[in-house]
Amino acid sequence: MHSSKMKRQILSAAVSAALAAVSIPAGAAASEVVTIDPHTGGSAVNEGVFEGWGTSLCWWANRLGYSEVLTEKAAKAFFDPEEGLGMNIARYNIGGGDDPSHDHITRTDSMIPGYAVDPVYDADAGTYSWSYDWDADRNQRNVLQKAMETYGEGFIAEAFSNSPPYFMTVSGCSSGGEDPGEDNLRADAFDAFAEYLAEVALHFKDEWGITFQSITAMNEPCTNYWSAYSNKQEGCHFSQGASQSRMITALRAALDGRGMADMLISASDETSIDTQALSWRRLSDEAKEAVARIDTHSYQGTMRGMLRKAALDAGKNLWMSEVDGGDTAGVNAGEMGAGLWLANRILEDMNGLTPSAWILWQVIDSHISKDGYLGRKDTGMVNTAGGYWGTAVADHDREELILTMKYYVLGQFTRYIRPGYRIIEGGQRSIAAYDPGEKTLVVVAVNARGNDADTRFDLSAFEEAGSEVEVIRTSGSMEEGEHWAQLESFQPDVAGFDAVLKANSVTTFLVRNVVY
Repeated sequence: MHSSKMKRQILSAAVSAALAAVSIPAGAAASEVVTIDPHTGGSAVNEGVFEGWGTSLCWWANRLGYSEVLTEKAAKAFFDPEEGLGMNIARYNIGGGDDPSHDHITRTDSMIPGYAVDPVYDADAGTYSWSYDWDADRNQRNVLQKAMETYGEGFIAEAFSNSPPYFMTVSGCSSGGEDPGEDNLRADAFDAFAEYLAEVALHFKDEWGITFQSITAMNEPCTNYWSAYSNKQEGCHFSQGASQSRMITALRAALDGRGMADMLISASDETSIDTQALSWRRLSDEAKEAVARIDTHSYQGTMRGMLRKAALDAGKNLWMSEVDGGDTAGVNAGEMGAGLWLANRILEDMNGLTPSAWILWQVIDSHISKDGYLGRKDTGMVNTAGGYWGTAVADHDREELILTMKYYVLGQFTRYIRPGYRIIEGGQRSIAAYDPGEKTLVVVAVNARGNDADTRFDLSAFEEAGSEVEVIRTSGSMEEGEHWAQLESFQPDVAGFDAVLKANSVTTFLVRNVVY
């Protein structure tokens, strides 16, 4: 644990020791009632079992993984279940790799190296061949390996692609097409691209002992985002229906041909929930059969219930596999604003989609370095009083991670709702989960209002409403606020408990010995 974090935890302990109980005095009436009922909600994906929380490694791990010091600190901060966020899922980006003569990406982190080198195209036969540079992408791989080691048993790795290698694309550029609304994978390269992804996955398994639970060949495919010579990142358009179906079935065949029939295929990681629902509907029957899990991003769209029903009707698992944003919530919330926005998005996704996993885009989006990287300049420190992407900033000059209130807000969910728990819908301002082994009910409540809220948590639907309520809260600022502050425990009554939700705060309640 680095010293600045230790100081903050000491401060939080001192603050919490002086606080009065969070429970409402006996006889006082709560102004809001939240009913937690484990019998509502109907069927759930993955038989109701939550698989965990995670982050994409693209692109922060590519920028940070050269440093063993930063890699170690990141693994502890984000994947350590005791000292950090306890994330157990990482999405590894298999880079396509751009034409070596191209120099258009301006970010320091998003030039993901590809493994394919020395390509040869036989125009007469319409076939592709290439060699592999297995030394490529050492940085991202280093972070993945350290994350797996830090978390331990139960870690889940998924592989995903933003673009095929440049020589398989229509434009000759891995950032997208000349027309971003048209497919950029060449018509004769579907099998070649599938072979590339499958061979990389096999090498990870055989050479580095990393077995991807799942793999997807597409990322936000049905958009017009991906333009040739973009200054941002790799990307590739795949049209709904035949194009996406062909890619999925080609990948299934390539995996099976290498003895990896147990590696799941997920699809299609559309940027919008609504688009994902339509993309799923338009897949061929063969492609639907090949897909084991529907992955969606939640940047846009509102049809969470529709997508959830589609997954349940098809007997498929469902992940919310990517989202973040630079917005804020709360009332005069200061440094809590970005965290409250993130908390509200988690509630909306978890209660509406009820996915078996929830995954942040990237935990680090900004970097500080006087030298930059690969001839590019880093963006520098974020404005923590406003909105920003990511939950921490990497300071490469001091080899430190600068954590934010958004980081601590995320931990109010990830540290206490753990893999294997069962998610219970909790209304608009809270989410609940049940640990059947320890008989513990976890309730995470968000108050993004500018005033304290007297709240009744109705647990009358449970056979026994518990024996003790432990309270953990995040609020305020990095200098003077609460960071997973342990407040005073109290006893529930026979049908639930009352609590005061502090203004602009996120509170986690651990209700022990709950039976239903």
